[in-house]
Formats: sequence, structure tokens, C-alpha cells
Amino acid sequence: MAALDEMKAVNIKVLDVRGMTDFADAMIVASGNSDRHVRAIAQHIIERAREQQRRPMGVEGSRDGEWVLVDLQDVVVHVMLPRVREFYALEQLWEAPAAAAVNGSPASAGAGAAGARGKSGVRASRGAPARARRTRSAAR
Repeated sequence: MAALDEMKAVNIKVLDVRGMTDFADAMIVASGNSDRHVRAIAQHIIERAREQQRRPMGVEGSRDGEWVLVDLQDVVVHVMLPRVREFYALEQLWEAPAAAAVNGSPASAGAGAAGARGKSGVRASRGAPARARRTRSAAR
């Protein structure tokens, strides 16, 4: 979190995904103001992790800079441009299963899958980091 604050990331949100997935305990979603800002935030996260003797398992999307995913094993960090973040709606995708579990309604449990679809109703996987595409598939 400090690395995000230091690089002036905006709209930082921490999602507790324990019990929903086995690949991470938390997911952090943050935005940058430009593709250069997104890449700089992700690079700073990687540098700070290495300073703490934590080696990232993987980094995806840093070449384009619209959406960079940094896999820190128990925490997955998504740094995105605001328009990309709005389109993919990861927060809604991962919060919906938690709300469904609380409500106990099987009908509302599928609400998370709707977050993986764009305005046209077509599954929005093109351009997303491969890990995020797997994440959406696993969430169904």
C-alpha cells in the first residue's frame, strides 16, 4: 500500500478474496493517470517488494501500460487506467460472490460473472492479462 501511495496511485481498493480463490488472499486494484504512470506505479511496487526480499511471481501488461498485473504470491496488484478499470469492473466481479455468500441466495451468486461482460454482453477478455482471464473463468 505504501508503494501505491508513494507513486500517487488513485482510487486504491483492497479486496479480501480469501475463501473465494486459492491463488491469493488479497487483491489490490488501483488506477494511474496515464499509461506511463501505470507502468511507473507497477515498477515501484516491484522494487519495494524486492527490497523486502519478496520476489514477484509474475508481471503482465507492463509493455502497454493500460493494465499491469503484479503477482506477489498472496497479493495480486492490478494497476489500471481508469477507463480500463471501469470496463473490466474487477471490484464488482470479486465483491459480488462475497455478497451472494452473505445473502445465501444462489440466484445472486452468478452476479459476479456479469462483471466479466462488457456493455454489449460479449465476454471482455481481449486485451486483459492472461492471469485476469483465468481469474474471471475461475470465479464462475
